[in-house]
Amino acid sequence: MGRARILVLGASGLIGRFVTDELRGRGFDVTGVARKLAASQRMSASDLELPVLAMAPEQLSQLLGARAIDVVVNCLGVLQDGPGSDTGAVHRDFVAWLLQAIRDSRRAIRLVHISIPGTAGEDRTAFSLTKREAERLIAASGIAHAILRPGFVIAPAAYGGSALVRALAALPIELPAEESATPFQPVAVEDIAVTIAFLAERPVEDEALKAVSWDLMQPHKVSLGGVIDQFRFVLGTADVPRVRLPGFLLDLGAASGDLVNRLGWMPPMRRNAMAELRRGVSGEPQPWMTATGIVPTTLADAVGRHAATIQDKWFARLFLIKPLAVGSLALFWLLSGFIALVISFPATAAILTSRGWPDAVAVPFAAITSLMDIGVGLLIAFRRTAGLGLAAGIVIALGYLAGCAILTPDLWLEPLGALVKTGPAIVLMLITLAILDNR
Repeated sequence: MGRARILVLGASGLIGRFVTDELRGRGFDVTGVARKLAASQRMSASDLELPVLAMAPEQLSQLLGARAIDVVVNCLGVLQDGPGSDTGAVHRDFVAWLLQAIRDSRRAIRLVHISIPGTAGEDRTAFSLTKREAERLIAASGIAHAILRPGFVIAPAAYGGSALVRALAALPIELPAEESATPFQPVAVEDIAVTIAFLAERPVEDEALKAVSWDLMQPHKVSLGGVIDQFRFVLGTADVPRVRLPGFLLDLGAASGDLVNRLGWMPPMRRNAMAELRRGVSGEPQPWMTATGIVPTTLADAVGRHAATIQDKWFARLFLIKPLAVGSLALFWLLSGFIALVISFPATAAILTSRGWPDAVAVPFAAITSLMDIGVGLLIAFRRTAGLGLAAGIVIALGYLAGCAILTPDLWLEPLGALVKTGPAIVLMLITLAILDNR
């Protein structure tokens, strides 16, 4: 019998990407599938960009048969409902289609499903409720399966909550005492990959592994504050004086995150995220350890195996500054255009007419440039068009500087230095454009 052929769904995510690359490095024939792969993730011809959530069971079945798949690893998941994100569709409906596709393929396939720790009685959010519904569907399917419930995942990459923890460790702030004491048992992403490799090497007929549910995490109890402290030690910020945040600021941040989520952004601070954070991450890993013989990587080893690099430090410091930069630039362009067009339009046009521009040219020019500013602000505000908006803002700002240098050079000597301040604004747009990627 040859090595198992593995299909990883969600191969662009934190767990999915690492698992795809790690299993491939262990000699497995792995096909990674994602709706969209970042340019830096397109390293293998075996990875596919497919709209899997929109694929019917028969299409999924054909994919399984065409690739002669032995193991399906489902890493798909979304934190909460929003534009392009539907927890029910991703966690429950898709799993139902996937189970039907596995049956229709008439192949002996093991499903490895990445879920969340905890018990059904603790579930409160749409995220956790739909995750648990998927578990029930899988358990009732009769298909060989392993439901893996990782703790807080520590990986070389960082996204969402894992990035937020790094940012909290880098900045001089402390979580409220209640949140800091929340149980937060971690797991190294390498342990998840080793577990999947263990399952892939066992025959699907193995009765002992026919239907298992394991909590994957280190057995030693640790709090969220303890995890953050470990990152502080590695980042060299353990001795930095810190200010403790009041709890209402976390709720305000979560409400703001929900608001910008409607614009297509995926901030780690949202109401669902806060609810899951306050619930904590805990479980019983002993059955997993006994069945596989895996000794979980400790928190200290997972975080502190290597000294923090300069890119680690920059990322941690910039993670929470990035939304401030995007928000301030969107407001800057929107307000500057609105003020010039609505509140101070006569004064805006007068700047041009006082320099010899005829009204027939000055008035429409002032209106057009004000509308351009508003357009740039709107483009930056929406995630899908933010990059275009930042690039347009840079070009327009440079155009303003060049045009003023030619047509109204005296504006460079204005007492408040409005044109001089445009230079730092361009630099901020360049920096924001450079750190706009999420993955």
